Amino acid sequence: MANLKELKNQINSVKGTQKTTKAMKLVSTAKLKRAELALKNSLVYANKVEELISSIAAKVNSIKDTINNRAFHDVETKKVDIIFVTADKGLCGGFNHQTIKTVSNMIKDFKEENIKIRLKGIGRKGIDFFKFNHFELADEKIGLSATPNYEDASKFILGSYNDFMNGETDKVIIVHNGYVSKIAQKIKIDTILPLDRTKVEVNKNDILEIEPKDDDEIVLTELVQKYVEYSQFFALLDSLAAEHSARMQAMDAATTNAGEKVKELTLSYNKARQEAVTTELIEIISGMEALK
Repeated sequence: MANLKELKNQINSVKGTQKTTKAMKLVSTAKLKRAELALKNSLVYANKVEELISSIAAKVNSIKDTINNRAFHDVETKKVDIIFVTADKGLCGGFNHQTIKTVSNMIKDFKEENIKIRLKGIGRKGIDFFKFNHFELADEKIGLSATPNYEDASKFILGSYNDFMNGETDKVIIVHNGYVSKIAQKIKIDTILPLDRTKVEVNKNDILEIEPKDDDEIVLTELVQKYVEYSQFFALLDSLAAEHSARMQAMDAATTNAGEKVKELTLSYNKARQEAVTTELIEIISGMEALK
């Protein structure tokens, strides 16, 4: 027969956990609304920058031999910068695991092709994982994924940008788990540098007129840098919204599971209590019969 006191303690413990997970769900829901708004506002700017870069890239397709900016040229890939974004905290289902798994597979694939990798991380969970598994990180930042800001995002990716432009690296990739909806997230792998001109689809009438002049080269360089910086910032905003949606789902599932566990334990408690009462009645009746 189960111990009634032990079952009661278990029920109270699970109920306490249920209250905690329910509160965490409400907090994540509130944070998600703010993160969604920030993402929505930044998306407008991100799309405009993307359109401008695409327009320039389309024009560069025809005059690429006269453009000195390395971002617009095809280069042989010998060394790659992989920048990943994870959360600083857990309790968000497989959110962090998906990013870590993707980056691990990319590292394996690049190594098989004899391509050197430089790993840079944002977010405690990913950083801790790769350090524990003896991966050397060229740069790391904790706290930025929880509170994204443009200045810190720019500083973080500036090293990768400069190294690419100087020819020290040949590709810059950002990997993060992005926001799709309140119930869905999606891994996003974005090659930031060099710019992919093969995917450009722009109306020829809308293409900017670019001539290979010194002033234009300076403007192009500054524009590409802004594009790279904002890509990092946008990835942080996208990841944060996805993190809150994943945590909201995880806490909702945990709350539901806790409720089911309480029902199961309560049923066991009631059965054990009935058994105890029945046993006591049998003992009393047996005692009375013995006295006759």
